[in-house]
Amino acid sequence: MNVMVIHGPNLNLLGSREQAVYGPATLDEVNREMVTEADALGIEIEVHQSAREGEIIELLHSGIGRVAGVLLNPGAYSHTSRAIADAMRAVSFPVIEVHLSNIHAREPWRARSVTAGAAAGIVAGFGPGSYIAGLHALKRLVEA
Repeated sequence: MNVMVIHGPNLNLLGSREQAVYGPATLDEVNREMVTEADALGIEIEVHQSAREGEIIELLHSGIGRVAGVLLNPGAYSHTSRAIADAMRAVSFPVIEVHLSNIHAREPWRARSVTAGAAAGIVAGFGPGSYIAGLHALKRLVEA
C-alpha cells in the first residue's frame, strides 16, 4: 500500500516553532517515526512539505492512480483554503486531515476547518502521534 504524507506551511520549522504548542520534535524526527511505523504496517510512504497552497493541490492531484490515500496536515490552510478542500473532494482516495495540536482547544478561529468536511477523518491533538494514528486509520479505511 502506498500512502502520501503532505505537511503544510510552517511545519518545516517544527522543533523551533512554538514548542509549547507543537512540541520539541523536528519534522525530520516526525518523518522518521512515521517511516518506522509505516514499515511495521506494510505501508510505503512518500513525504512532502510545502508552504504553497497550489503545490499542495498539485501533490493531491499527483496521487491519482498512484496512492491508496493521503495524510494531510494543511496547517493554517485548514482554516482558509476552499481550494485544498475542493482538491480533497476531487480525488478518489481517502484523505485524512492531521494536526499536531488540538485545533479545537486553541484560538476560536482555529476550531473551524474548511478542509475537514472533505476529509475521510481527522486526527488532532496528539503531537507526532497524530500522524501515527492517522496511518493506522488510513490503513483500516483502505482495507475495509
